[in-house]
Amino acid sequence: MLMRTDPFRDLDRLAQQVFGTAAHPAAMPMDAWREGDRFVVEFDLPGMDPDSLDLDVERNVVTVRAVRPELAGDREVIAAERSRGVFSRQLFLGETLDVDRIRADYTDGVLRLTIPVAEAAKPRRIEIAHGDGHKVIDA
Repeated sequence: MLMRTDPFRDLDRLAQQVFGTAAHPAAMPMDAWREGDRFVVEFDLPGMDPDSLDLDVERNVVTVRAVRPELAGDREVIAAERSRGVFSRQLFLGETLDVDRIRADYTDGVLRLTIPVAEAAKPRRIEIAHGDGHKVIDA
């Protein structure tokens, strides 16, 4: 049986996964870094209504969800290049982070999450008794 193949089909599929389509926008871009004993994650969400943002935490999974509504139907659209619809992204956090104390701020189109390191995961000093005195050793 002869099968016709399209050499660009896989490239098109990959582009849709990375950049998304109008019906299914790509994941929101983010940056993440550590500042001392906390982690910071920033998501680019320009033009989103702050009331459409939703942040859920279940165990060690943080889900960020935002909605950019469709343009009103009574408009004559000249260009529509911005993605619309529901945007969603999940972060799988390590057990060493304190998900109960996550702080979220949305300013100038950037959603910023600040996630502290759990107290139990921070380095601590343990005293070890040695003969008559005590000696402090870093654990």
